[in-house]
Amino acid sequence: EMTKTRIGPTGTSYSPGLDLGDWVFLAGQGGADPTSKQLPEGIEAQTEQALRNVETLLQEAGLSLRDVASCLVHLSDLTLFHQYNAVWERVFASEPRPVRTTVGAPLLNEMLIEVTAIARRP
Repeated sequence: EMTKTRIGPTGTSYSPGLDLGDWVFLAGQGGADPTSKQLPEGIEAQTEQALRNVETLLQEAGLSLRDVASCLVHLSDLTLFHQYNAVWERVFASEPRPVRTTVGAPLLNEMLIEVTAIARRP
């Protein structure tokens, strides 16, 4: 049987992340500050915070953004792509960057972005 360890805060109806040994799977992370629950203004700030939220969960599993293999990104409006992508390229500055798929989708609570990630232990 596969061992699964929950990553992230408890008290939710889902697991923010699962550590499966070599692989770590993260649920979609939005751009809200986890402490204040506030969404910053604009796609750049929300992208930076969403990626910080991904990084925080990865750190709990002993990993970093360098270990991310794949991301699925939902944008509330695909016209935001270039602004989000500029932040993405700054955060994931070194090649090879993670593979990613970016789609447009309605998001909850005025979120502009949600990032789902899969990482692997080196």
